[in-house]
Formats: sequence, structure tokens, C-alpha cells
Amino acid sequence: MKHLTLKLSVAACLLSSTSLFAQAPDTAVFGRIRRAELSSSQIPQIAHYLTDVAGPRLTASPGYKRAATWAIETMTKWGLTNAKLEPWGDFGKQWDLQDFSIVMKTPYIQPVTAYPNPWSASTNGLQQGRVVVISPQQAMDTVYIAQHLADFKGKFVLITGGKLDIEASFKPAAERLTDEELANMKDTYMVSHKEIEQYADYFKIMDKADVLIKQAGALGMITAPASNNYGTVFVQDMGQKLTSPLSVPKLSMAYEDGQKIKRLTESGHPVELAINIVAKTSTDDIKGYNVVAEIPGTDPKLKSQLVMLGGHLDSWTAATGATDNAAGCIVMMEAVRLLDSLGLKPKRTIRIALWDGEEQGVYGSYNYAKNHFMSIDYKLKPEQAKVSAYFNLDNGSGKIRGIFTQSNTAIKPIFEKWFEPFHDMGAKTVTTRNTGSTDHLSFDWAGIPGFQFIQDPLDYETRTHHSNQDSYDHLQIDDLKQAAIIVASFVYQTSVEKDMMPRKPLVKEIFAFDGL
Repeated sequence: MKHLTLKLSVAACLLSSTSLFAQAPDTAVFGRIRRAELSSSQIPQIAHYLTDVAGPRLTASPGYKRAATWAIETMTKWGLTNAKLEPWGDFGKQWDLQDFSIVMKTPYIQPVTAYPNPWSASTNGLQQGRVVVISPQQAMDTVYIAQHLADFKGKFVLITGGKLDIEASFKPAAERLTDEELANMKDTYMVSHKEIEQYADYFKIMDKADVLIKQAGALGMITAPASNNYGTVFVQDMGQKLTSPLSVPKLSMAYEDGQKIKRLTESGHPVELAINIVAKTSTDDIKGYNVVAEIPGTDPKLKSQLVMLGGHLDSWTAATGATDNAAGCIVMMEAVRLLDSLGLKPKRTIRIALWDGEEQGVYGSYNYAKNHFMSIDYKLKPEQAKVSAYFNLDNGSGKIRGIFTQSNTAIKPIFEKWFEPFHDMGAKTVTTRNTGSTDHLSFDWAGIPGFQFIQDPLDYETRTHHSNQDSYDHLQIDDLKQAAIIVASFVYQTSVEKDMMPRKPLVKEIFAFDGL
């Protein structure tokens, strides 16, 4: 989820007190963690259960609950304590796809590549009808839609346009960061207020078009943008609030199929599709749930303090959400398994959290922060002062190459020292730059040191992110092992430091999606 925080005021508190120099990292423990992971990793098994077995993990869906329940049971078996589902607040409607088929019936029989959008309405049985094609610009023009309602009755409305970027196909779909790129890291995934307003306005307009098309008696609405190319189809939608009307049946289609239908229609060859969507929408349980579990601290004076790690468990539905973000959850679960199985004794309590609702606006972690750390009117809660740091992983399955400090200059030399034992694994970059769009922002908002690791991009943005290709086979298992070693080491070291991690001044902020 590409997310944003908007600054509303200046610093509200001073840096927390820290030692001038942090203690040297326990390289002996780092070595034990590395040897254990490389000799007896459980990453393939964790990955299999969170993806293949659980299936898609849409927020509030049965698939999410399957994955969450398995994670709780598994971490309990490993020896973690207080493993549970923790409600973060009200989410909205549950949705589960139960059956689906699509085929082009005329002018000849041929399969097409398409997927129902999350929270799509059912078709009420197999529906066959002609296709009417409109451009993305026409779809955004509610006046045009209102003037052509009669054209949509009893038909599937296909929205397609744009031009395939042939030159892009000559570039590698996957890549690793070069030394030069690492040395010149910029802010990433940081979205401006103007951009987020445009994003919100787009969905408001599309919602109006959706309502009009449904009122016209259309059979469904299909989008086939140029980005859905070369076998990759990106499938997502906004979540459904309790007050949201049920949409028309909606699908995302491969650009090549959409363009073929467009050309056939324009040349006088009517196209008919037969589509069946069976989806269950429910309000039986409107709440959202995070997964939490702990390794208790052992130092009587420090065990009430926390070191947290996590990643978001929810995903989209066209595949099984392997790189976004089972990968992060796999690494974090493996990290706590390593720490517990090696019998290491953290001084501070280590708490893992697998977040819900990230894809709709970091709902799970943001509401967790409001429930535990700071109210919406910026009143601090006692637990806020007890969290030393939070570590997040959510940019695919590429190996860790470094970390973003989120402008926390005091922590830079500490992390640089901690990374030294991992230079041979390709991880050494510590940048004071910022990265957004995921769950560490909720901690940063609450004045807690929150960090996202720098990862090799691989094919995350080009092929797997929110797409039908986001499956187990796109996980780089060796990269995940490397990440688990580093995360476990950083979490352990944070737990045994004499002092808590240095904090930035607390800045009053609000999430752009707050209240959505």
C-alpha cells in the first residue's frame, strides 16, 4: 500500500535520553543465528502455509483468518507466549470468492485472462452478453456515462485504452540494487498531498460511474489498462465500508484481451462474454484483527519494555500474496523462531505483529498505534514510552541491503556498526532518507522509532506487486533466509542494549487516509 503522512505541526518533545555510544553488537550471537538459519531454515514451510495453504488473504476474509489462525497456532507451538488475534477496530464487509469463470463466446470461443475485483458483486448466475467499449477518459466523465446509460443495459462495459510500452519489454523485469544506487538512495514511496487528493478524487469519480452503470442495468464492468500486459494482471479495489453500496460485478482483464475485444467491436464484429462470479459478502464480523505474539524479556528492570517487528499479513486476491506481503511475515516469523529455538534470552520483551488492513490504508498498524501509543488528538499513552524500536519488512522478497532511518540521525552510527557482520551478505547501507507506504509509518507517527529495511527490488514493482503473479514461485528463498538472519540479529541486539533506541522529536502528524 502506497501511503502518506501529512505534517501538521512542529516538534512536540525532545529526543529521548540515550548513551553517547551504543554497546558493540554481540557478534557471537549473530553468528549463532546465521548458522542456525543456514542449516535448518523453516522458511519454505512457513511460506507454503501462508500462501499455498491459506490462499489469498484479503482483509477480513476467510483466507486471512486461515493464515492468522495458522500463525497463532504455529508460534504457540514454537514457544511464544500471548499469541492471539487482537481486534484493532471496525473494518467493514467481508468478501470471499466462491466460484468464477469467464470465456469469450462470440465471434468464436476463446478463454480470456481476467479476475474478479475484491468486493465485486456476484453476477447472479452465468451471464452472457455483448461488450460495449469505452475509454478511460469516458469512464471518468460522469456526464458521458449519464448520456449513454441506454447503451449499457444488458451489456458488459469494458474500459480499455493506453498504449503498450514496447521499449519497456527490452528492460529486465527484475533487478538488484547497485552500489551506486545504494550510495544515492532517495526518499521512496513518499506521496504528496496533491497526489493523494487526486487518487481519492479518482475513486470518487469511479464510484459515481459504478453507481450509474449499475442503475443502467449493465451486467458488469471490466477494466483492461495498458499496465496489465505480458501475462501480468494487477487486481485491487477499495475496501467496502458498511455503508458502501454493493457494486456492479467488476473484473480486471489483460490488456491484450481488452484490446482484441476493442478491435473486434470497432470493425463490426460484436463480442459476447459469458461470466459467472459467485462471491459471498457478509457483515457477520465487521472487525479487523492483527496477529500478535511475544518472547518474554528476562531482565526484571527491562522486560516491561518492547522491541517490535512485523509486516502486513493481508493481501489481494488474484494470487496468494507471496511477495506482498507473505514475504515480510515469513521473515518475521522465522526471526522469532530463531531467537526462541536458540534459547536466547532477550532482556526486553520481543513482540511480533502481523498486520491487517494495510492494503486499504495501513488500518491494522495505525489503529494499533492509536489503541496502544497515542490518541488521534496526540495524547500519549503509557505504552508509547516503552517501545524501543519497530522493524518492518514489506517490499517484496529481495534480500536486505540496508535500512532507512526515517531522518533519525542519532541511530545511523548504531545501525552502521550492527551491519558490519553482514557486509559479506550484501547488507551495509544506512540512509537517513525516508520510505513510506507501509506499517512502520504508524510507529513513526506515534513518535516511536520505526524502520523499514532496504531490499533488492527484484520483480516486485514490475510483475508481482498486487498482481496475478504474486505466488510462492516468485519468492527468493535464499534472500528471505538472509533477511531473517539480519532481522533476528537486529531485534535481539535492540532487546539487550543498555538503553532504548534514540528517538526523533515527536512531530504531530495525521495520516491522509485517516477516517476513510
